[in-house]
Amino acid sequence: MAKILIDVREPDEYIAGHALGALNIPVASISKDNKDISGLSSDQEIVVYCRSGGRAESARSILLQLGFTNVVNGINQDQLEHNS
Repeated sequence: MAKILIDVREPDEYIAGHALGALNIPVASISKDNKDISGLSSDQEIVVYCRSGGRAESARSILLQLGFTNVVNGINQDQLEHNS
């Protein structure tokens, strides 16, 4: 299984520049009913990121509560290869 990158910033921030291949799922949209989330395996490697790490940590916590077991808040947008 490939690593999944999730940009948890708002769509306008994502459009301004994001990591290559990252999905845009704002932290407020993360739920078991989100089609992008529901399609992932619970042990899928997921890396969440935002501008400074705060929203990514919130997203990581939500994903763990939803049963995902391999979620990392290890990077922010400045550390990624961008697609803008």
